[in-house]
Amino acid sequence: MVKSTMSTTPPSLLGESPAFLAALAHVSRVAPLERPVLVIGERGTGKELIAARLHYLSQRWDRPFVKVNCAALPESLLDSELFGHEAGAFTGANRRQIGRIEQADGGTLFLDEIATASPAVQEKLLRAVEYGEIERVGGRTATVDVRVVGATNADLPALAAAGRFRADLLDRLAFDVVTLPPLRARPDDIPPLAEHFALGMVRELQRPLFPGFTDAALDRLCGHDWPGNVRELRNAVERSVAAADPDEPLDHIVLDPFESPWRPVAAPTARVETAPPATGATAIIPIPAFDGGILDQVRAFEASILRDSLERNRFNQRQTAEALGLGYHQLRGMLKKHGLIPPAHLRP
Repeated sequence: MVKSTMSTTPPSLLGESPAFLAALAHVSRVAPLERPVLVIGERGTGKELIAARLHYLSQRWDRPFVKVNCAALPESLLDSELFGHEAGAFTGANRRQIGRIEQADGGTLFLDEIATASPAVQEKLLRAVEYGEIERVGGRTATVDVRVVGATNADLPALAAAGRFRADLLDRLAFDVVTLPPLRARPDDIPPLAEHFALGMVRELQRPLFPGFTDAALDRLCGHDWPGNVRELRNAVERSVAAADPDEPLDHIVLDPFESPWRPVAAPTARVETAPPATGATAIIPIPAFDGGILDQVRAFEASILRDSLERNRFNQRQTAEALGLGYHQLRGMLKKHGLIPPAHLRP
């Protein structure tokens, strides 16, 4: 929830894809500047690691790096945790408490999930960022020197336009914005990341060696779209290593820990109807009909999409991957999974 770290070494980050290296270069450029930064990215993309890198590559590297998850605390507690409180400020406040912003004085304050902060907290943050002044709950004012790094997976400009995030605070925080690429945009990084996580799990299990991945396992890793990004990849690899024969190359990747023949099946949902067109007729979204259980239907539907896209792109894999918003290796993995790679007439 709330932590302070005093390490003096920037966290190691693994990846060599152009999108990831560009993000790291952006971090290196902005880190020495004494200005706020926003780190934007999907869940599991490593926003906290990037915030730490911004701190340890700055002139504040030997000062506190304090982390606060804004989504983990209700408004009243977040206010007190950030700004502190005076004795008697509220029931149970028997003594003065120094807030996390004051604890980060001279260093960096990392505000994770900053989009969830309430309007009242945002207003006080604005004054802290702009003037270096904070007001403890109970009325005492203090001056601080803190660099603020915020992180979120939300669209802050859209929230500001909708009145759900202070536009003036966004202006102050967005001196620079580092946007992290999702894992599906860095497919070449999947194999080295998977091996890194596998070796870490092997060490944790005190096994003598990791026999590696089979080609089928690598294809499945590269064919998955990883909505949970690097965090999801790490979980999948570690659980697969833990369940595997330690003397054989890892072949089975456990992507879905909930998958089971006894998994409860959700009740069928009603057909989705759109708003009636001008003619007064009701438009119904067509859903292809497939036989079998829900997992068989999903696989058949996915295979049909792949087949149709291949045909539309005259069996050119790179064009097909681009049309589907996939990386080349991701598409290859999915084609192999569904047995859709014909021998000669399918151009790479």
